[in-house]
Amino acid sequence: MHQQGLSDAPNPCSSGSAPGHIPPSDLGAGIRVVRLQAGAGLGVSPEGWAPGRPAARGGEKRGRGRGSRAREERRAAVRRPEPRPTPPRPAGEPRSVFPACSPPPSGVHAVAGAPRATMAQHFSLAACDVVGFDLDHTLCCYNLPESARLIYNSFAQFLVKEKGYDKGLLTVTPEDWDFCCKGLALDLEDGNFIKLADNGTVLRASHGTKMLSAEALAEEFGRKEWKHFMPDTGMAFRSGKYYFYDNYFDLPGALLCARVVDSLTKQNNGQKPFDFWKDIVAGIQHNYKMSAFKENCGIYFPEIKRDPGKYLHTCPESVKKWLRQLKNAGKILMLITSSHSDYCRLLCQYILGNDFEDLFDIVITNALKPGFFSHLPSQRPFRTLENDEEREALPFLDKPGWYSQGNAVHLYELLKKMTGKPEPKVVYFGDSMHSDIFPACHYSNWETVLILEELRGDKDGKPEESEPEEKKGKYEGSKAKPLNTSSKKWGSFFIDSVSGLENREDSLVYTWSCKRISAYSTIAIPSIEAIAELPLDYKFTRFSSNNSKTAGYYPNPPLVLSNAGKLTAK
Repeated sequence: MHQQGLSDAPNPCSSGSAPGHIPPSDLGAGIRVVRLQAGAGLGVSPEGWAPGRPAARGGEKRGRGRGSRAREERRAAVRRPEPRPTPPRPAGEPRSVFPACSPPPSGVHAVAGAPRATMAQHFSLAACDVVGFDLDHTLCCYNLPESARLIYNSFAQFLVKEKGYDKGLLTVTPEDWDFCCKGLALDLEDGNFIKLADNGTVLRASHGTKMLSAEALAEEFGRKEWKHFMPDTGMAFRSGKYYFYDNYFDLPGALLCARVVDSLTKQNNGQKPFDFWKDIVAGIQHNYKMSAFKENCGIYFPEIKRDPGKYLHTCPESVKKWLRQLKNAGKILMLITSSHSDYCRLLCQYILGNDFEDLFDIVITNALKPGFFSHLPSQRPFRTLENDEEREALPFLDKPGWYSQGNAVHLYELLKKMTGKPEPKVVYFGDSMHSDIFPACHYSNWETVLILEELRGDKDGKPEESEPEEKKGKYEGSKAKPLNTSSKKWGSFFIDSVSGLENREDSLVYTWSCKRISAYSTIAIPSIEAIAELPLDYKFTRFSSNNSKTAGYYPNPPLVLSNAGKLTAK
């Protein structure tokens, strides 16, 4: 059976633009910037939008520009797949979901990394030459209650004051946050939020914040695939017709959009389609334009700069020690973030200290993931930085340092040079399936470690009135968390039940989000802190071991999966 995924559309990350372009990011992010194409949906991730930071070491001076365009193409060709007799793909991200880490068809850019040991049972950091990290929600942990309220407020204030939306959007009750659950898709035309099963059918749905009854769900969606879910099509979390909520920075946006739908439904007596997304985009441009950090405008950046301790958690000493241990073991350490340089610097100085640059051989900001992994060098060259501004494009990378934008092709060529190996083995840690895990695995053939906060103290999969203390992450202390790993409205992130056919009992099925974890992650962990005290040669069990959907979770699978027995696999 072919693997299934959401239908694709031109991806906002698919084309670069000149420095100074105002790049909208998606609603929930507040922290990752991507480009918005006409007719396409909103691209996002949890990373920043600040202008470029002054380069360190390799990026601070003009690179050796003697390489011709022909040389660049020859370098890129080293890792380009052999052409096959198939039509070229449309512009944008690829339109097919292929088996995990398999070679893509012609027209889809793939980066040849070291062969992944997909049949091996174990994974070890000791076997890796290069260790790369995303920043937000990977190395940098946020105080979710505070950051969620800040992100929500930054957009709600704009919609009310600048666009005339209902003032009721400014008030959020503790109960409202139960709506937030990762793995939901928003239909931008009809205002429905949906939760998908692994086969593309709809498990639960709401119109705005109002959950659909079982009868309404059956009438609206039946047992067929969701209209935007098509077999063998690209992993498009961003589209002109829907938006997929993939990470914790997105979730405040999900709540805000749902409440906007409630308000508009009341005003227009339920008439469709809705046309509020353009106002969300305008709010993003207002709060997170490229110069927002530097100019101290909008709501988000000024507040983060005013009181970083309210929103950010410093890295535990065990994590700092672990990073130094990796460095001392001869590993090349990389930071690859879509945050702009000055926001990246603020975060890293706060969580790691002023000497954080000593930990990393290579820092890449404004990486514009996932395009960083999927684009050719000519589409996304590396750029130097000067006084927080991106400068000339580099024909290739010849030394480590701090750079902006770029592509995995030229990066891997540099890693070959630095390690002296023809196929250095790379592992990448990240929290976003769309921006980090899928592209790093699929295009670059890297090992991938998913940071999955749903694993933190997971005691059971049942919704609760309030989250128990033992379910809170190590970074959260006793503060109430307005974002849920299990929602009373949406249930578990990992599994859900479907009504039985005729006389059959209800059955449990994997969610679409859960399926993708085991398909594209080498392992999944609750946090870097969870593994920081393990020896570097510790052997983790891979997801690919015996085709298991639970083997790769460390330290243990979610109890909701362990206790579910045999699930219905679609």
